[in-house]
Amino acid sequence: MQVVLPKWGVSMQEAFLLKWLKQVGDPVVKGEPIADFETDKVEVTLEAPVSGTLTRQFVANEDTVPVGAVIAEITEADNRDI
Repeated sequence: MQVVLPKWGVSMQEAFLLKWLKQVGDPVVKGEPIADFETDKVEVTLEAPVSGTLTRQFVANEDTVPVGAVIAEITEADNRDI
């Protein structure tokens, strides 16, 4: 699943990636924090939209990212094993 930068405010156009909290290869659980961003008004923690493994990061720490950009990829967990 592709993870995109959401729009957290009406006037938000971009956000600054402060740091990744998870690295490529790390398991993630839906709702778990994966990255910290800063907008022109607030700092926000992005949560994993699904459970699985973080398989790719398309932006680096301290990059400015436009709203709607694909920032990461999570390979979803196989629910049959749960």
